[in-house]
Amino acid sequence: MAMAIGILLPLGIIGKCVSVSRGRMSLANVILGRPLASSQRRKETLTLWTGIPVLGFDALASTGYGPEAILVILLPLGASGLHYFPVILLIIVAILAALTFSYHQTIAAYPRGGGAYIVAKENLGAHMGVWAAVALLLDYLLNVVIGISAGIGALISAIPALQPHIRMLCLLVLFTLAVVNLRGIRESGLIFFFPLILFVGCLTATVAIGLARVWLNGENLLPVTQLPPIPPATSTASTWLLLAAFASGCTAMTGVEAVSNAVPLFRKPAVTRAQRTLAAIIAILSIFLLGIAYLCPAYHIGAMHEQQPGYQTVLAQLIAAIAGQGVFYYVSLASIFIILTYSAQTSFTDFPRVCRLLAEDDFLPPAFAIRGRRLVFSHGIIVLSMISALLLIAFDGLTEKLIPLFAIGAFSAFVLSQAGMVSYWLRKGGDGIWFKVLCNGLGATTTGFALMIIIVTKFMEGGWITVVVAPMFVCLLHNIHRHYRGIHREMEQPLAVQTYTLQPPVVIIPIEGWSCLTEKAVRLGLMLSDDVTAVHISIESDDKERMKKLWVEKVEKPAKAAHSPVPQLAILDSPYRRIEKPILNFINKTEKDNPDRFIMVVIPELIEPHWYEYLLHNVHGAMLKTLLYLRSDDRTIVINCPWYLHDI
Repeated sequence: MAMAIGILLPLGIIGKCVSVSRGRMSLANVILGRPLASSQRRKETLTLWTGIPVLGFDALASTGYGPEAILVILLPLGASGLHYFPVILLIIVAILAALTFSYHQTIAAYPRGGGAYIVAKENLGAHMGVWAAVALLLDYLLNVVIGISAGIGALISAIPALQPHIRMLCLLVLFTLAVVNLRGIRESGLIFFFPLILFVGCLTATVAIGLARVWLNGENLLPVTQLPPIPPATSTASTWLLLAAFASGCTAMTGVEAVSNAVPLFRKPAVTRAQRTLAAIIAILSIFLLGIAYLCPAYHIGAMHEQQPGYQTVLAQLIAAIAGQGVFYYVSLASIFIILTYSAQTSFTDFPRVCRLLAEDDFLPPAFAIRGRRLVFSHGIIVLSMISALLLIAFDGLTEKLIPLFAIGAFSAFVLSQAGMVSYWLRKGGDGIWFKVLCNGLGATTTGFALMIIIVTKFMEGGWITVVVAPMFVCLLHNIHRHYRGIHREMEQPLAVQTYTLQPPVVIIPIEGWSCLTEKAVRLGLMLSDDVTAVHISIESDDKERMKKLWVEKVEKPAKAAHSPVPQLAILDSPYRRIEKPILNFINKTEKDNPDRFIMVVIPELIEPHWYEYLLHNVHGAMLKTLLYLRSDDRTIVINCPWYLHDI
């Protein structure tokens, strides 16, 4: 049931599109919706009610894997590990509160979007801005794969028979997410609003009923459903183990950055709406984390390894212990499945926006800054989907394999963003400056300390991958930026049109024989210049004479009769049956003989009606074009002359 709700809900849009339109509709319109004009952008903005599902899925979904990640690390302590569990979550909630105050200041200071990239770039320099952007991109990327894998874990808790199909289910959910987000921001927010309400309602009821049963029954508290026993202790508590548990639990804080990065998406007054959305998201998350921190020790609920037979998530055990495994249990797991798998919604909103900012600053190709048919940055969504699919395949869609990679990117962005805000307030000055510096300084200090713990404790478990990949991405972005800067410097040199030196070009047309395609190319050449030469490569001895006769009959005589310039024919021998090299040699010689003229090479080309027929033609033409481009000669201009074939 959970799987059906989670997968069919987004795909239901397609059925809606088909039923609404009885006329002809393209496949792209059916799947992605009709294109939106730029003037319709206001309709795609967010309010508090659509902002929470679009930007809060990531943060709220972390209740499904953050606490569980802590309990997995505490497994060697057995039941005694539950004594440390509430303390760790309480520290995490305290850091969340500090981050809330910090980002409240960031949203006010940067109403046009105060993501880590912008804040770090403007206050710490462009280089630190790129580091912040890479940290954000890695965070959003890993959020997609971990959210989906954790959601499938909740599904397996309800339907154990699906455990062998984890990878396939993960990819299916990823595909539906990509389709939904390609349809537009507002529509995706409306789609996920009701599942979010269901999740919040079910988890609120679980926490409320669980607390009531604990307070009413006290020491006589018994779970409604028998729970899997907590394995016996195999080691004692150590500072390293507790720090590792804290580092894993920090994944519950990912997603806080999303709102400050997406302030322009909100309807006016954007700053107020964004601040309220952030406050609502963090308040709900904190209540859930504190409730889980109190109830898990009370009901003696521990974590299980994901590949263990009969695997159940911590939330599944908690709901079963409090309400049993009836209708409420399966409805709750369905909502958890949806909220976890589609927590990647936040990444699908903000990953393309960060890519757009990088593209506008020449760190990524310009295509990432162009809105698609539904006013979203489609290139960023597609790239995010493709890389996420590769990670899900590589790590078998298992959450416990992916968790060590997580949080490093998020906390790196936290630190750079908050440090940038401290620099911003110190530079700006004004009333209340020290309170603002204190808020952002506290955020930078707490997240910096947490980041050091995460890197140290998770490095050997897989965190090294993120630590190694991040500098590689930074170098790649800087190389792209250097490339574009070089192009701008070369192309922006002021030049005046030198009309006094203009001369008609020399036109060279490589031809295979005489045909409609050749005739069209020759006519095009005569429109460009009076100096036109067709070049034919002779491989067989009798081929030369036949071509000369055709040229005299089909070209020279009609041209003379019309008193127009007569195109020349150059027949080149190729004893080793080469095609491109003799033509290149002829072009080189023509350039030397005409040092003050452009050389235009008109290449006749057949255009097939079907893409799969392309390899049947144009092999020599494509090769010749490539070789001409590789010569990097400013005086050589290549022109395609197409002839469109009909279906045969």
